[in-house]
Amino acid sequence: MQFKHPEILYFLGFVIIPVLVHLFQLQKFKKTPFTNVAFLQKLILQTRKSSKLKKWLILASRILLFSAIIIAFSQPYFSNKKAEEKQRTFIYLDNSLSLNAKGGKGNLLQNAIKEIIENSSEKESYSLLTNSDFYQNINSTELKKTVLNLKNNAYFRSLDEVLLKIENFKSNETKTLNKSIFISDFQINKKNKKTDFTNVTSPISFVKLNSVQKSNLSINTVFIENQNDNDFTVNVVVRNQGELKNNISIALYNDETVISKQTFSINKNEEKNIYFPIQNQTKLNGKISLDFDDLYSFDNSFYFTLNSTKKINIFSVGNNQDFLSKIYTKSEFNFTSSSLQNINYNLLEKQELIILNELEEIPVNLISFLQKHFNEGKSLVVIPSINSNINSYNSFFNKLRIGNVSYKETDSLKITNINFKNPFFKNVFSKDIQNFQYPVVKSYFRSNFKQASTLLSFENQQSFINQFSINKGNLFWVSSALNKMNSNFTNSPLIVPVFYNFGKFSAKYPKAYYTIGETNFIDVATVLKKDEVLTINNSENSFIPLQQLYTSKVSLETTDNPQTQGLYTLNKENTVLETIAFNYNSFESELNFLNIKEEIKDNKNLEYSESIASVLRKNSDKNKVTWLWKWFLALAIVSLIFEILILKFLKP
Repeated sequence: MQFKHPEILYFLGFVIIPVLVHLFQLQKFKKTPFTNVAFLQKLILQTRKSSKLKKWLILASRILLFSAIIIAFSQPYFSNKKAEEKQRTFIYLDNSLSLNAKGGKGNLLQNAIKEIIENSSEKESYSLLTNSDFYQNINSTELKKTVLNLKNNAYFRSLDEVLLKIENFKSNETKTLNKSIFISDFQINKKNKKTDFTNVTSPISFVKLNSVQKSNLSINTVFIENQNDNDFTVNVVVRNQGELKNNISIALYNDETVISKQTFSINKNEEKNIYFPIQNQTKLNGKISLDFDDLYSFDNSFYFTLNSTKKINIFSVGNNQDFLSKIYTKSEFNFTSSSLQNINYNLLEKQELIILNELEEIPVNLISFLQKHFNEGKSLVVIPSINSNINSYNSFFNKLRIGNVSYKETDSLKITNINFKNPFFKNVFSKDIQNFQYPVVKSYFRSNFKQASTLLSFENQQSFINQFSINKGNLFWVSSALNKMNSNFTNSPLIVPVFYNFGKFSAKYPKAYYTIGETNFIDVATVLKKDEVLTINNSENSFIPLQQLYTSKVSLETTDNPQTQGLYTLNKENTVLETIAFNYNSFESELNFLNIKEEIKDNKNLEYSESIASVLRKNSDKNKVTWLWKWFLALAIVSLIFEILILKFLKP
């Protein structure tokens, strides 16, 4: 038994008052002598005993009366919670795309919503966390309205994120009894690989939602191959999780028009490439569609765009080497070169990538220009000359605060190591290459750079190419001259992917597609007037992304929008500048799920269930308060009646 106001129990000390009154009322009987006392003596003894019993009964009833009244005012109750604590249930409801699957009672998310609505308690307060929103301190009615309007979305929270959110929330709450319920399918992906539950101290109920289907066919990615003028190949990677599937129909659309269609079969748990050759097409607003009914429907479509008119501006200052013009072809790049003496700074302002190609010195005015170049999120490649003036280069590097060049070392070394984990080489190599034709340099510059990311390195582990983030741009430092007198790197297979990616990294012009739920950066080659903004929209949605203006471009950043996949137009007032595509993240199609029951078995605070209704009812029962003050008040009344009856009917 617990008490809401236990301090009132101190008044039980006043129970001594009726005891003292009882003691003062005890009187000694006087003996009166009589001539014949045989009968009278017996009567006196009986009166004494009767009077004594009456007084003890009155004392007991009064003590009981006072005690019952005091205890009633302290408000006793039975519960597993303290009276001064608020009751709050924290619910995490996973509304990611993977919950848009069929369970034993229908759609997983919709059934979860139904059970929450039917079993939420009017007496409790709730806080609801979804993948995109957090609703704090809402009552049962508000909870029902909120979940009723809840839809699947492309955003995902890992269990670590949810646990951290709960702890932060609880730290701001005092005298509150919190019970947490996690409702999810506990899908395993790159954000939710492993969670350590050993340090979780608050009670949590995990409710796992299980789908009835165990097979899924999805479009994993799309990319363009063999691009040559207006001819190219659309490569579609289809992934099958589950049994063999035959005669699957797949179609390629340009806007709403089908331009190619074929059928294929795919083996159990296999990835397969489907090729769509395209001819005489300069622009494509593409959509790949699978005609197949399986576990998930959202991954049966994939959107992408191809706009061959967008090219990246690249300017080379210094030696005019042929390998650059061969890599930066006219189909993808606007490549220009100039000697140091003939630089056109007006033209240089429009460049996304500048290459300092074996300059002996970097002039002061060029250093000042390059600092502004980095501020606009653009890139620079620095290739030193064999006879470079180290002091001139260090003057530039010191202003960027990245370190300095130490000295030139003449030593023939092989370039043997590729940093495959660096995003720079993403999608360049299908697998890690351990053995390839190693290029060689005869001399290179040692350096003491800070916070540099190594792309390529020598056999002695010294860096050959470093990457730096300068403001919003990138600096690539090549530690050796690349002329044929000093190196055969330009004849190596590495030369093309390295310098090609220098160009691609230099501008974030619209790619073939972007992923919803991630932070995306898009550069748009346009100039905005005062109060002008760029918008992104389609027939159903419209939003204004974060944007920053530069001399020759506008940089956009998208994070929370859009929320649905499809083709969107990038607009300047009423003019369409680009068409861009957004797709859901492919990890939502994974059929790998955490065995949450096994993961939490060693923690007594955590429990597993497959029924939301049973958890909510159990939680409500645990938090139920049974008040006892009415019973003690009734006991006080009974005690008072008992005393009245004693005084009226019990004669001494």
